[in-house]
This record gives sequence, C-alpha cells and structure tokens, in this order.
Amino acid sequence: MAGARDDHSRYRAFTRRALLLGAGQGLLLTALTGRMYYLQILERDRYATLAEDNRINLRLLAPPRGRIVDRFGLPIADNMQNYRVLLVREQSPDLERTLDDLQRIIEISDYDRARVLREAKGKRGFVPVTVRENLTWQQVSQIEVNAPDLPGVSIDVGQIRRYPFADPMTHVLGYVAAVSEDELTDDPLLELPGFRIGKNGIERQHDLALRGTAGSSQIEVNALGRVIREINREEGDSGQELVLTLDAGLQLFVHKQLSQHKSATCIVMDMENGEILALSSVPSYDPNVFSLGISARQWTQLVNDPLSPLTNKAVTGLYAPGSTFKLLVALAALEAGISPNETTYCTGMTKLGNARFHCWKKHGHGTKDMIGAIKHSCDIYFYEMSKRIGIDRISEMATRFGLGEVAGIDLPGESPGVVPTREWKLGAIGEPWQLGETLVTSIGQGFILTTPLQLAVMTARLATGKKVVPRLTRGFREIEGQGPVIGATAPVFEDMAVSPAHLKIVHRAMDAVVNETRGTAYWRRIQQEGWEMAGKTGTSQVRRITKAEREAGVKKNEELPWRFRDHALFVAYAPVHKPRYCCAVLVQHGGGGSKVAAPIARDVLIEVQRRDPAAALGIPLADAGTVTES
Repeated sequence: MAGARDDHSRYRAFTRRALLLGAGQGLLLTALTGRMYYLQILERDRYATLAEDNRINLRLLAPPRGRIVDRFGLPIADNMQNYRVLLVREQSPDLERTLDDLQRIIEISDYDRARVLREAKGKRGFVPVTVRENLTWQQVSQIEVNAPDLPGVSIDVGQIRRYPFADPMTHVLGYVAAVSEDELTDDPLLELPGFRIGKNGIERQHDLALRGTAGSSQIEVNALGRVIREINREEGDSGQELVLTLDAGLQLFVHKQLSQHKSATCIVMDMENGEILALSSVPSYDPNVFSLGISARQWTQLVNDPLSPLTNKAVTGLYAPGSTFKLLVALAALEAGISPNETTYCTGMTKLGNARFHCWKKHGHGTKDMIGAIKHSCDIYFYEMSKRIGIDRISEMATRFGLGEVAGIDLPGESPGVVPTREWKLGAIGEPWQLGETLVTSIGQGFILTTPLQLAVMTARLATGKKVVPRLTRGFREIEGQGPVIGATAPVFEDMAVSPAHLKIVHRAMDAVVNETRGTAYWRRIQQEGWEMAGKTGTSQVRRITKAEREAGVKKNEELPWRFRDHALFVAYAPVHKPRYCCAVLVQHGGGGSKVAAPIARDVLIEVQRRDPAAALGIPLADAGTVTES
C-alpha cells in the first residue's frame, strides 16, 4: 500500500510540473505570437518605412537660377553645364586617403583640400561636399573609371552662372558665389554642393526670387551606399526671369567710351519713365571668376587695386558736383525773387573779409546775367547770389532735386551723399556754419557730395519738371522668355514744386552752354538737326591751390600727377526741344568737364537717339511722341 501511495504522489508531482511547464510554454508562445502580431501587423508600416529608408536616399536638387535679360530679352546672366566631383563623408571611411587617391587623377590645391576636410566635419555626414568644379570630360571619365577605388566620391552635373558680357555689365549684375558659413540658414538649399547665392548687384538684390525652389530625387542604394538607380525625380521650379531696363547694346557702347579713361562712370536714363538704359563704371572686373571660384591671389589684386574696380562709382562713389550744381543755385535764386536779368561784374576774384574767392577764369568774365553766368560758368556770379539767398535756400532746392538722399534704385550700397546745412555741420563737425562755406557750396565744392546717379536724377527733373524716379528693373516673368512682365507698368511722376518759368530760364542757359558760341561746351555739341543736346560742364577740384601757386600761375591738369587732377563732369539731356534722354558723366581725375566728360556725353546721347525706335522709323525725335519697344 505504501508503494502505491508513493507512486501516486510522484505521478501527481509530475503532472503539476508538466502543467506548469506547459503553461509557461503557452505563455511564451502567446507572448511571441503577440509580439509577432505587433511587429508584423500593427507596426508593419513603420518598419517597412525604416527598411525603405535604408534602401532609398532622398536628395534635394538645386533649381536652375533665373535668367536676367535686358529690355529686349537678350540674356545678360544665364546658366551653363558644370561637372563637379563630390565627396560624402559617411561613405568614405578615410577622407585623407580618399583625397590622396583622387589627387592622383585631378589636381586639388592645398586650399581646396583643407576646405573639403573642414566642410566635411562641419556638415552632416550624408551631405556631399564639393571637391572640384568645372571638370573636363576627360577628368570626369578618369574619375568614373576609378570609382570602385574612391569610396564616397561621385560626379554631379549641375549648372553654373555665366555672364556673356562680363566686364561691361558687372557693376549692375554683381555676381554669385559659394555660400559662406555665416550665410547658412535653415534653407536646405544653401547646404547643397556648389550652390551659389547673389553677393552683389542685381544678383544680390533679387536673390530669393532668382533662386527658385528645390526639386527632389529618390535614389536606390546598396548596402555600401553606392547608387543603384534613380526611382523617382521631381524637378524644382527654376528662378523667375528678371527683366532689366538696360539696353545691352547701349551699355556696351557706353562702357567702351569710358574705357578710354582710367576711372569713369556714366548713367543714361529715359526721362519719360525713369528707366535706366545704361549704367557703367570703369575699371570693372570679370564676374565669371566668382562663379568659377576666385583664387586668393585674384581677390587680393581686386581689393588692393587703387582704381577700386569692385566699387560701382555710379551709385556709391561720392564726388563734389562742381559747376553742375550752379543750375540748382540759379533756381534757388529765382525762387528767392532775384531777376535773371540782374547782372554781376566778374573781375576774376571777390573778397569776403580777409578771404579771397577766385573765379576759374583768372581775369574774369566781365558783366554777366544769370544765363550768361551759366553759359560761361562764372564763379563770381554765384558767389554773389549765394551771399544773398543763403545756404538754407540752396540746400532745400538741392534736396528737392534728389541730392542728399538715395534714389532707391535696385542696387545695394547706394550712397545718400551730403547736402550741407547749418544743422548738418553743427551735428557732424560741431562748429557753426560760416558764410564763406556758402560761397564754396554755390559752385559745387566744399562739403557737398553727390553720386553720379543723383546728378542724372537732378538733370531729369530739371529737363522735365517732373519728380523723375530712376528704376533699373521692369519686373519678373514667371516662365522664361514668355508671358507679360510683372510690374512693368510705366510710372506717373508728380510735378516738381518749381515754377515752369524758372525752369525755362535754366533750360535756355543749358542750351546756351552747348549750342551758343563761347559756351563752355560749344565745341562738343551735337550738330545733327533735331538731336541737339543741352547741358552743363563741371570741374571738381581735388586739391587746394595755394596763394603762391596762384601768383606763379596755376598748374594745368596735364602737369600734375593723375591723382591730383580735377574730376571732369558733364550733365546733359536731348533732344533740346523735346527732352527724352539724359545722361551724367564723371571722369575721375580727368581734368576739365568740357574737354573730357562732354565728348563722352555727346557720343552717348547721339547713340541713344540713334537707337530710338522713332529714329529707326525716320521720325524726327523732336516731333516724335512716346515710342515703346515691341
């Protein structure tokens, strides 16, 4: 009986163990089944996505940069194909060795090598870094053949900015260059290899619109990260096409005229709508070197050049306006009630206290009224007028005609210039205004500083009696070369708050300067009937002439070192009887305005009238209405 009980107890113990083991196995099986259900059913989409992400790379595609065209649709900034070699850090276990191997195929400078290593550490591991650009087809072929031995290295085909007219357009267009570290934002486009942004000129001013929006490419890769195939591609939207007011043909003509001098600038404007037809500054430089990648040596040469080729003298250069400013002093005198028939006798010198103020003509001009004083550019007349009207009236008139403030043109870095007043001098220098400074200001010297663009605006407002505002862009086109230009509506300008009778007196005087014998620019006049110009010469002194030099005889500009010669200026409009075009010319250290600047203005105004559609139709410009390009 005892044995039977023992067997029964062992059986019961075994059965409990079996049940417990079975229950445990059942629990484990249930848990495993539940986990598999969770992973394969509930979390299926998530893990499928993760697996797909390991196989599929999503890459951004840089959009083509928008073209810039002139008023007739001629491309003056477009794009061309660019082969470049890229390196992805996470796909290259040893960057130094990869660069060594790559250097056996193509040349890599020490600067580029250091840059690649620095950028690779600073960017995310999967972001490609540009090693070299503008590769030849032979270099591309050699890299592709050696691709298995160059982990992380790939060839990319992109676009690079091209400026077909280079130097003549540089100061308007500016240039594009690689994104610097301090320019990086949340925009992923800026991290793309070879991506460039506008750094100056129109390229900088309208950079966002010209950039466009990025596209995307889905690439299938293997376990080593090498590209197998492209699964899907969505091109981005290219940047908008920007239409400028420039006439490229006229721009090239103006640039050629200026290039005969070391340093000069010229602006040509259609006064009916404020459109700038040409804006050139010399010396210039080739903006394509920035697109291709400017070397440190080239950059140093540009920065250290004493002629400042990087400076757009038309909008940032500040110069004393010289005798061109007398036109506004005359208007201020007329508005103050001074008759244009009132005369002053010029002996060549006048006194104010112990100070002597000289006329440019040593022995004087004799008796001159207002028109005669402007025609002969008599300094003594304006000294005497300025004593009577004061600096406040002169400064107010100058401001009214656009001096001392930015014109708002679509170019960065425009200078406002300086129109001196009593308050300005007290704030800037801490000293009260002196009457002698009024005399000096009246002939466009002393504290007053203007840009050549402001002188062009002044001339347009004098010629038309309208508050002309310059503009350099007509607008954008959504589709390249097609559709209307957005924002191309011609503006309507307000009337100037100046008596039309007073403006007519100034017009007569400017006509006399050029078209009457003994006028300061008579020998530079336009002789073609109906195309005549009116203008004003100016000479801006850059050095102090001592008493001893005056007694011994003032040295001629030709006898002085270049940097001590006077600036030559000329402002003009044409045709005289129905003003349509104006220009302002400044030749830095060029000498006299009548000898140097006036001939440039004459040739430019002949060319712009020759290119006018009315001239092409045989219509006399003085009789033509507004003719627009088709």
